[in-house]
Amino acid sequence: MKFVKYFLIFALVALVLIQFYRPEKNESGYETVAHFEQEAQVSPALAAVFKTNCYDCHSDQTIYPWYSEVAPASFWLDDHVRDGKKHFNVSAWESYSAKKKDHKLDELIEFVEDGEMPLDSYTWLHGDLSDDDTKAILDWAQLQRLKYQKEMTEMSK
Repeated sequence: MKFVKYFLIFALVALVLIQFYRPEKNESGYETVAHFEQEAQVSPALAAVFKTNCYDCHSDQTIYPWYSEVAPASFWLDDHVRDGKKHFNVSAWESYSAKKKDHKLDELIEFVEDGEMPLDSYTWLHGDLSDDDTKAILDWAQLQRLKYQKEMTEMSK
């Protein structure tokens, strides 16, 4: 019984101390989303879907919920944002080649079609994509892929 008591005291002290260490916030790139939306011809309606469901983890424009201020949730969210940006980062879109843009859009189509995006852990708190939103994203991505594939073909001539 003494062990349990000491363990609980240690856990409480650790929980309090960890509150003083915070991961760096991902809030530096508001202008880079605008470049992506302009180049990729994102409609205002689709931009709203991206803002609500995608940009938190796939841009430098994260809007943090209240629980992001409490560890260990802050570390969990930081890991999700870093991982999301590693796979698809609209804030880095300008630096991608046409080939990489086509590949990223191909991955986006695959993950959205398979229901892997947005993540379940995101949709539990924020809601899922509607069928209309999913269709709009897929139609847009397929159309954009054609544009980048044409660009790659012209470059190879």
